Amino acid sequence: MRKALLSLALVTSLCGFAQVFEVGSIQKLETPANPLAKVVAISPQGDYILLSDDYNAGLTKFDLSTNESKQITDAQGAGYSVKISEDGQNVIYRETTINQNHLRYSSLKSTNLESGTKQELVKATRNLQGYALEGATATAIEKGKLQKKALAGKASVTRPVLSINNRQLMMTVNGNTKVFSPNGTEYSYIWESLSPDGNKVLYYVCGVGAFVADLNGNIMASLGQIRAPQWYDNSTIVGMFDQDNGVYTTSSVIKAATLDGQVQTLTDDSVIAMYPVATKGKIVFSTPYGESYLINVTK
Repeated sequence: MRKALLSLALVTSLCGFAQVFEVGSIQKLETPANPLAKVVAISPQGDYILLSDDYNAGLTKFDLSTNESKQITDAQGAGYSVKISEDGQNVIYRETTINQNHLRYSSLKSTNLESGTKQELVKATRNLQGYALEGATATAIEKGKLQKKALAGKASVTRPVLSINNRQLMMTVNGNTKVFSPNGTEYSYIWESLSPDGNKVLYYVCGVGAFVADLNGNIMASLGQIRAPQWYDNSTIVGMFDQDNGVYTTSSVIKAATLDGQVQTLTDDSVIAMYPVATKGKIVFSTPYGESYLINVTK
């Protein structure tokens, strides 16, 4: 499987079609066995990834140089929308709990990977709508209200904070939260993220596709069916194109796209490649069988 995947990636990078990346190699990572079945984040420096299970329970740090693993938390829900600070030292994640009345609550936690220090940033709530990391400041939106907490130094928020409320894409600026939803409020929004420079918004409209808009809500690019989209840099997005039979995923490939309309397929049908994460020079994806692969790329 690995040889077939490597062969296709090299062929794809040399084709005369639209090219986003030069693909150097693809390697299978020696990640821990199940239940740590998928990659959910990669550090900005590209030195480690975070793994979680199929139900987003727990986080384990996997060092890409040494193949060493270290558990960060066993919290339920921790793998969903986990964030890593710019220096790679802090991880923020949610912890999901069910109370005696079978109601779901989420709290926001942080762990410093160097010191091991853990903090509770937001107490368990029914209304944790979104969260982000800006420098050493963690931000969260609860019931449309902005909360901020410094993981080191003084809390400072200069960028918009994105969240989802009642399926709508929201934006919080200077503490004020408003409906953003560039494609209209008749749609449902997921997979929202701010570009690295803080000037653009990437999101997915259910049943329609992925888009990029500026901070005023003007649509800059329609990316089509690129699901679970992630920023690679300020003008490049990676994601997956997956298909299913109504029960399970039958095929999925990793795609890269640029705001000016270039699209490149990076994998083939020899592997079901899903949920990529990316940083400069590296794209990591998982399969439904608990495998993870690293694609080395250049632009």
